[in-house]
Formats: sequence, C-alpha cells, structure tokens
Amino acid sequence: MRAVSDRTATILVVEDNSANRMLIDAVLQAGGFAVTLVSSAREAAQSLARQRPDLILMDIQLPDQDGISFTKQLKGNPELASIPVVAVTAYAMATDRQLVLEAGCTGYIAKPFDTRTLADQVRAFLS
Repeated sequence: MRAVSDRTATILVVEDNSANRMLIDAVLQAGGFAVTLVSSAREAAQSLARQRPDLILMDIQLPDQDGISFTKQLKGNPELASIPVVAVTAYAMATDRQLVLEAGCTGYIAKPFDTRTLADQVRAFLS
C-alpha cells in the first residue's frame, strides 16, 4: 500500500447534520482530500464494506448508534481497526475527551471547528 502522502487521502465523514456535512466536505475537498459523506453509523458500515478510507471523522451524536459505541465496534474488527478515527463533537469536557480516546479514537476535534484549520488538523492525524 502506498503512503497517504503519495496520493489523495480519503476521509469518511460520519455526521448526521447536513449543514455540518456540507461544510466539512467543502473544507476538506479544498484541502485536497477525497471525501465520502454519510449520516449514520449504518451508512458508515455500508460504506466501509465497499471502501477503506484513510481516516474517519466521527460525530458522537448519531441518530442510530452513538459514535463512541460505533468506534468501539470498528476497533474490534481486525479488518477496520487500523483506520484512525477522530471524534468530532460539540462535547468539549475533559471527561468527554477521555471517553472518545478510551473508545479507540486517535483524537478529538471540538465543534464548532475552525474552517481555517480543519484540513490541517486532519492532515496531522494522518501523519
């Protein structure tokens, strides 16, 4: 497999809010990423059955299954466990950060995120 830096990185965005999805999509595409958008854990699972992204941006509050339990499920699957998952959530308390890290997330981006730095934050999680 080629290094991510040798090609366009693919980011799976799991976000139920359509305005947030569109904003994240625009920012990441402008930053040079390929983006796949889904609005639920179920749709994310379907997408992961078809393609392996380089990184997953995971909203914590999802309509069908919360992002923390879905991340634990992904990390328990040997075929998916190596994909970095970064939590994106409005919850910004230290205990919330600890919960997402314990679930297996590589890191945490608080909402509202800064559109000027989001692509660089994602890039840093890929390196």
